[in-house]
Amino acid sequence: MRIWDVKHGNAIFVRTPDNKNLVYDLGRGDYSENSDDRSPLETLYDHYGVRDIHYLVITHPHRDHIDDILNIDKFNVKIFKRPRNLDKVGIMSNISERDKPKYDKYFALDTEYVHPVPATLVTSDPKNYGDLNNSTFETPGLTTNLNNRSIFTVLEYQGIKVIIPGDNEYASLDLLMQKEDFKAAIEDCDVLIAPHHGRESAYHSAFVKLANPRLIIVSDGSLCDTSANARYSAAARGWDVYRNGQPTQRKMLTTNTDGEVYIDFGHNGTTRYLSVQIK
Repeated sequence: MRIWDVKHGNAIFVRTPDNKNLVYDLGRGDYSENSDDRSPLETLYDHYGVRDIHYLVITHPHRDHIDDILNIDKFNVKIFKRPRNLDKVGIMSNISERDKPKYDKYFALDTEYVHPVPATLVTSDPKNYGDLNNSTFETPGLTTNLNNRSIFTVLEYQGIKVIIPGDNEYASLDLLMQKEDFKAAIEDCDVLIAPHHGRESAYHSAFVKLANPRLIIVSDGSLCDTSANARYSAAARGWDVYRNGQPTQRKMLTTNTDGEVYIDFGHNGTTRYLSVQIK
């Protein structure tokens, strides 16, 4: 799993045990180089040799989650998951001319990907993804804030849980916390990517307490006055993070200070393992 440094945005790549490629959000840029030009999709294509994206998730169509979308045609995308039945007219009325091609592409994909998912790629069946379990949750009744329509994902493999919550804020997390299947899915996770880039608007103490993460990762461009980073750090259990082969106990990583995060997790035949590296 690779969590890209895309400034204030989100972009995640996951390769499953059976070599399926999963992409969560399409942020773009590089905070460490102060660049808006770095494209995770181009890196996947040119350096990873990826041609098929078996499962693409855009948690919600804010620009920082679709900034790289004009490069998606390089790939054969098998499944496209996104919030459905959004207010296209309302969304398009509030964007700049510069961003219009990206939103045109997003809604073109939204229109195109309506066919049934092949049985061999149904995400609710872990056998289709090398025994990686993929649970998703949504709150479609919350329509006034697009963040609260975000696709919420829990990945679990060999007992290791990683949570990818999109930009869900307090209202949607509060609704989800009323669902028993949601609470069971998030309980005692290993890695939590902080909702909405670690903002206070998305800090839900009961959610964080139940998730009880070993490590929290914040994907953001810079510390701001609405950051809940200190609260998140205090709530994490801690885990060894490696840089240049040397481990350091950490409770929280941020892409704006630590750069890209590489996570390898599973079972080595005798024990579960969770390896986290930064460069």
